[in-house]
Amino acid sequence: MPRGKSVSLIYSMGKMLGRFCFGGFGKLDVTGPECVPPFGPVILIANHLSINDPPVLVATINRQLNFIAKQELFRNPVSRAILTRFGVHPFDRSGRAVDIIKLTLRLLAQDETVVLFPEGTRSPDHTMQKGLPGAAYIAMKSQATILPVGLVGTENFPSWRMAVPLCRIGVNIGQPFSLPLIEGRPNHEVLQSMADMMMSRIAALLPKKYQGVYALPSVVDPESAGPEDAREPVTG
Repeated sequence: MPRGKSVSLIYSMGKMLGRFCFGGFGKLDVTGPECVPPFGPVILIANHLSINDPPVLVATINRQLNFIAKQELFRNPVSRAILTRFGVHPFDRSGRAVDIIKLTLRLLAQDETVVLFPEGTRSPDHTMQKGLPGAAYIAMKSQATILPVGLVGTENFPSWRMAVPLCRIGVNIGQPFSLPLIEGRPNHEVLQSMADMMMSRIAALLPKKYQGVYALPSVVDPESAGPEDAREPVTG
């Protein structure tokens, strides 16, 4: 859908409202805003904690974002009008996955920024779940720049408690990267490997309690290690 001037104005107003809500009724910390590419196709990948994730991203990322959402959310005319103006595109969950891929690739071909949650759904325990290979396929097919973002605390900001302040929400933006171009059609193992690499980039931006299946190995600081951490060197 073409982006008209009115759409951009409404999006900008929503962005300011989001900053007011999340910053005024909580503590909004954003790191790495300079990492957001100013132009060109971008796939923003993030962990998925709650329904607050999309509005938090809209409020903090300095580019107009596109989201893919189940078409059931568009049944109400009012919600349909609002979602459409905020760059949300419907898809039929009972249809073919290839239709979602085609839609996403079409948006990226127009130099848009598309938000993907590689886990496919919200995490039930707020830790990272296994990433699905679909996001890797889209990234490899489009060769778009990938922007990893780690979200923290959005699960603690339910709308019915907006009057209770001091909930910390962290948006940690990492360095952009891209996946290698592979000749031919990559098999499932290759795609899953690429998806895991993408998820690891997100995990590196999160506190350990959020990393889940992508938890990074603990590193012991030699200067702060106690006697129980000491090990005899291996000499052969």
